[in-house]
Order: sequence, then structure tokens, then C-alpha cells
Amino acid sequence: MEMKFAALLSIVSNSIIISLKIIAGVISGSIGIISEAIHSGADLFGSLLTFFAVSKASEPADKEHPFGHGKYEDMSGFIEGGLIVVAGLYIISESIKKLFLGFDLKSEPILGIYVMSCSVILNIIVSSYLFYIAKKRDSISLYADAQHLRTDVISSFGVLCGLLIIKLTGFAIIDPVIGILIACVIVKTGIKINKNAMNDLLDGSLPQEDINTIEKILNETHDIEGYKNLNCRQIGRCKNIEITLLFYPDLNISECHKVCDKIENKINNKFNQTRIMIHCEPYRQNGQELLKK
Repeated sequence: MEMKFAALLSIVSNSIIISLKIIAGVISGSIGIISEAIHSGADLFGSLLTFFAVSKASEPADKEHPFGHGKYEDMSGFIEGGLIVVAGLYIISESIKKLFLGFDLKSEPILGIYVMSCSVILNIIVSSYLFYIAKKRDSISLYADAQHLRTDVISSFGVLCGLLIIKLTGFAIIDPVIGILIACVIVKTGIKINKNAMNDLLDGSLPQEDINTIEKILNETHDIEGYKNLNCRQIGRCKNIEITLLFYPDLNISECHKVCDKIENKINNKFNQTRIMIHCEPYRQNGQELLKK
């Protein structure tokens, strides 16, 4: 429910911001404001996609999806990253056209200054909340949406600064220059989000920091003689972890199971949501390779 509310809040705020930017952009003729309206349009589509992904990912596992629906979030993050890149490239294209063809602002930039100021403040509030929920719930789709809004903060602030300079100096050429600089930041952010989402879609490993945390727990567990085949991947909000634990052969199944439960509880306490599969093998001293044990 908390994640759905965050996604819905993003949709509402983006809708308001888009309306204001379109009005200000049409009235002033500013490529910076119009580009920001397009950027916010991509934000809105991303927010709608995030709401859909969060709703689907929260559904329990079923016969067709025995491992759950977490990949919907990864897919959403990848698509949203692509939208960010496309929006950035479009802004660069339009800004270059303005540079070479020339243009004049249709009116005083004061309306754009007010709109951009509102956009910056509102997006700071909403993106901060989304980042908080994304970290709390380990949601890549909410993180992508929050990052999308944060780039909007940066780009809107850049346009705001450009409009202030234009009002003080009268140099309208600053508008498309600011648009190009902002677009480069937007494209870089989109590529980063795409890279992270693609890693999860292709079952890439968890970040080294998470792996180090798991290894630390295993190394501090003195009831096992070692471990091997530590494999980790992210599926939506869930961290899938597979481990082979090595025990002395004289331990019975019940004793091994208690140790496994203890390790699972320690790992679960470190992460928000996990699915852990542990395989037990007898420890042998005839050249059996152990990992950090």
C-alpha cells in the first residue's frame, strides 16, 4: 500500500507540473521550458509504468510465475531509463536547432521563472519521498521514478537559472545552451538506470557490498565447516540467495536444519526481502575447497 501511494503521488505531481510547463512554454516560446514539459511527460509515463509495475510485483507467486512477479519492477526500471535517454536526446536535438536557426522569446521570462520554481520545489519533495520508500522497500522501479524526478529537479533548476540570466541580460541564446547541458545530465542518468535494471533482468549478481554482508554472516557462523557456491541475484525487490553449506558428516539432519534457520534469520535481518535456498553437504578433508573459512 505504501509503495502504491508513492507511485500515485508521483503521477499526480507530474500531471500538475506538465500542465504548468506547457502553458508557460507556449506563452514564452522558451525551448528550455518546452523541453522540460517533454521531460515531465516522460516522467508521467514512467510514473504510470511504475504504478503498474509495483501493483503487479506485489501479487503473490502463482502457477505461471512460481518465483513471483518481481521482474515487472526490473522491466519498468529498464523502460523508464530508456525514456529518460530518449527525452534527453530530444532536448539536445531541439536545442541545437534553436542555436543554428535562431529564435526570440515571445514574452518576458517571469512566468517561466515562477513555473520552474514551483517545479523544483514540488519535485524535490516528491522525489525525496520516493527515494525513502524505494530504499525502505528495495524497489528498483520506485528508485528509477525517484531518479527520474531528481533529474527533473536538476534540469528545471538549470532552466530557472537560464531564465533569470536572460531576464537580467536579455541574451536569449542562453536558453538552448542550458537545454543542451541539462540534457547531457538527463542522458547520463538514464543510462545508469538502464544498466542497473538490465543487470537484474539478466540475473546479474548482487552488489559486492551485499555479497560481503552475506559472507561476513557465514564466516561468523562457527557451526559450519565452510561454504561454497554462493550465488546471488535480484528479482524485483527480492534478493535470491543460494548457498552450499559444509557440515561434519556426524551431524544429523535436525542439527543442520537448525544452523540453516539461524543463518537464514541473520541474512533476513540484514535485507528487506529475501528468498534463500541452502544446500547441505558433508565436509571432507581430502582436498575439499572451502571459501574464506
